Amino acid sequence: MTAASLSADTIAQFLQENPSFFQDHAEFFASLRVPHPNETRAISLGERQILTLRARVKDLEWKLSGLAHNASGNERTSKTLTTWCARMLAEDDATMLPHHVVTHLREFFDLPGVALRVWELSGLEADSPFLQGVTPAIREYARELAKPYCGPYRHQEAAALLDETPVSLAAIALRPAPDASPIGVLVLGSDDVERFTGDMGTTFLEIIGDLAGAALSRLQRHADNDCA
Repeated sequence: MTAASLSADTIAQFLQENPSFFQDHAEFFASLRVPHPNETRAISLGERQILTLRARVKDLEWKLSGLAHNASGNERTSKTLTTWCARMLAEDDATMLPHHVVTHLREFFDLPGVALRVWELSGLEADSPFLQGVTPAIREYARELAKPYCGPYRHQEAAALLDETPVSLAAIALRPAPDASPIGVLVLGSDDVERFTGDMGTTFLEIIGDLAGAALSRLQRHADNDCA
């Protein structure tokens, strides 16, 4: 083998295949000098390894901090959802549930815009604001929402249910049971483009949809009981 045939890959492969090389040549290993990653001076291979390990530790610390922050945020959201659910469960008057859904979501999650529309629930008066503005297009939009939409405003007709045009929004189809047809749609709007983004997870939105859908289904039972 000549010097011309040597390459970085060849040397790396040799060292991998001969792990005892530096042990057999301890003096050579101790005398190795490599460039400092941030300075012009040379340092020993041991020092370079320490710097690399420190950089990895710092990177892991940042990742751990991010995970801890996310965990704390998820815990707060979980507690908020529990409180919201408890208030709906404690409500004796089923006709007040749409009001609870809207008011408490706006309050708990600090949302400037929350809109709720329902259909095929005879437990509400015909002039209820929660029944107004439900078009065939909105009902079709809800049927197509297998999962909540989360992202920028794109002229969705359901966004017109909000008092102000949002920058980003979440739209959730409300079903009394997972495989049932929608009985309503819930729209959450924000003037912050980062509040609802396409790469966000939708787990909590799905929970909100499941809880609201199940609670609002009481309106149909409420109407049936009144008829009886």
